Amino acid sequence: MISSVRGTVLSTHDGNVVIEVGGVGLAVQVTPEHELALRVGEPAFVHTSLIVREDALSLFGFETSEQLEIFELLLSVNGVGPKSALGVLSTLGPGQVAAAVENEDDKAFRAVSGIGPKTAKLIILSLAGKVTSLAYADDASASPRSGSGEDVIVALTGLGWAERDAESALTAVLTAQPDLATAPVQTLLRLALAQLGPATSKGGRA
Repeated sequence: MISSVRGTVLSTHDGNVVIEVGGVGLAVQVTPEHELALRVGEPAFVHTSLIVREDALSLFGFETSEQLEIFELLLSVNGVGPKSALGVLSTLGPGQVAAAVENEDDKAFRAVSGIGPKTAKLIILSLAGKVTSLAYADDASASPRSGSGEDVIVALTGLGWAERDAESALTAVLTAQPDLATAPVQTLLRLALAQLGPATSKGGRA
């Protein structure tokens, strides 16, 4: 079982990233948001789930252990495969999944491509009582637009980074270290710049 991968990002494309580990490039499928947070040539660490099929071995990667936990719980639901489970996490965070299950909100799951009404209800029934601990996994304090986050994004865009890239970098920082949500602007700016890599001329990332 491959439970995590740490290495250098070789490429990112259409929800797939290749991470080099010990000279071997491992293909990992991730959510669109996670893909945006990964930078070619930069180090990366992802929690992974290895799916074994008769004709393939597939790795699915996640930024947090909570996302991995939700992914594996979703796989236990009849009719939910790896692609659908990843689709849920592309739309909903762990806390949102927990809230939808607790509130029996099947509409939240029906909003995910590939999840129909029957499967949405089955997800709620199957996960009931199993995701309570994740109810606050998506705390608002980790939002890149809260606290000092807005100022950091403004500063990064002023330095020439596209707003989307700036927000993704800050999201990656806050996801890895949620306690930094109330950190000074300078601290968050330094960490976000480390995520973004070498600076480019203004407008070069737009």
